[in-house]
Amino acid sequence: MDNKSIEEYLGFGSGAVEGLGIGGILKVRVEDFRVEEVSPIPALDPKGRFTVVRATLENWETNRFLKRLSRACGINRNRIFASGLKDKRAITTQLLVIDAPRKKVESVDIPDSTLEVLGRTHQKIGMSDHDGNRFTITVRGCCFENGEPMDGKEAMKRVLDMISKMSIKLGENVFPNWIGPQRFGSTRPVTPEVGRAVVNEDFQQAVNLYLGMKGLNDGIETEEFREMWRETKDPDKCLDIIPKHLGFERNMLESLQNQPENWVKAYKTLPPSLQLLTVHSLQSLAFNHSLAGRIRSDVSIVEPEIGDLVAPVQQSGRIDVGKMSEVSETNLQRCRRNCRLGRLAVTGPLPGNDAPLASGRPGEIENRAIKDTNLDSIDWKVSAIPRLSTNGTRRPLSVMFREFSVEEVPEINDSSISKRWDDGPKENDKWNSEGCSMRMKFILPPGTYATVLMRELMRSPLDHY
Repeated sequence: MDNKSIEEYLGFGSGAVEGLGIGGILKVRVEDFRVEEVSPIPALDPKGRFTVVRATLENWETNRFLKRLSRACGINRNRIFASGLKDKRAITTQLLVIDAPRKKVESVDIPDSTLEVLGRTHQKIGMSDHDGNRFTITVRGCCFENGEPMDGKEAMKRVLDMISKMSIKLGENVFPNWIGPQRFGSTRPVTPEVGRAVVNEDFQQAVNLYLGMKGLNDGIETEEFREMWRETKDPDKCLDIIPKHLGFERNMLESLQNQPENWVKAYKTLPPSLQLLTVHSLQSLAFNHSLAGRIRSDVSIVEPEIGDLVAPVQQSGRIDVGKMSEVSETNLQRCRRNCRLGRLAVTGPLPGNDAPLASGRPGEIENRAIKDTNLDSIDWKVSAIPRLSTNGTRRPLSVMFREFSVEEVPEINDSSISKRWDDGPKENDKWNSEGCSMRMKFILPPGTYATVLMRELMRSPLDHY
């Protein structure tokens, strides 16, 4: 698949408003993408069972780091608790709660990471327990639609123009709450299709996809490995050539070496959080297509229609799905007013065994999205791994960002740049190494994707994020 077909598959629409964007590319340097978790520290108690740390990671995928950390602490991976999965090519800061002695944690020395021990606690943390994420993101190589470099003045004008257009159409500091490409595997959208195999209880297919599915920007060694698996299904041959960075794939292959036909066991070598992610990403397809359907049909994602399901917005930006209500003729105006004030949010579907759907016109769009993604006949019960079964839920169609700022920054002249930047733009790329660099800062609620907001402002191809 190319960028365009992947975008169509993932349900990404053309954007919230008309606009050309600034082009450019993200993550030229690791330092260009910074994420700091906004989170209260668990109540500290010297007699607590768990050790609380503030972890700063450079160029680490969260699951891989936690696996490495668990080995260093001599504990099972399931005894480390985090509230979110962060971007890999980035500098990230977040809280971790570790079921290990303080002295053991203090002795850990893992490259490209810093662990600041904050104390002991009796409290665990769970997914999305934090209040939000503070982003500092630099876009490099801004350019015009013809590929010519763009200066800082023009880029600033375009960013502010896009922000203004979204504010007029959606409300101040509001943008569509797309589920970002990293939820699906970015330019290798394998995760939802693995999830589809899982909910169909076809674990052989799940493993085959995870090991063998092609990616848009796989390196030569990775391409050869995945092709070898597709052609031979031979764990021994594949282990001989597997690239070092494919640790999860290696674990699967070693499991198949020991028990060749035990596909469930091979799949379960993935971290539990990644197993859940495969199912969640399948649900996410329906949400994105539903959101795209509303924008395409010119149905507001902020103001509800009759049949919509709305939910109260909490201070953190999360919604309270337990207090969700259906919009009717009698409460329509009240719901619209509260949505405009940010007290309520219009929601879209993350389907499951018992997830409610909207009715009326919004319901038609949701049902079409579920049918278009071939999820209309899915049984979301996974008997082989019951914890992966899901009842489904709802998610806000729009979300607010806070404390937004933008400034031009100097060009880079050091050696920490990506190979892609060194190689220069390819055909159909939308960046120019002579274009300006713009730094943007903002805060987003938990579960919201910075790359989605950047996409609204950049309008670059999918693999530029």
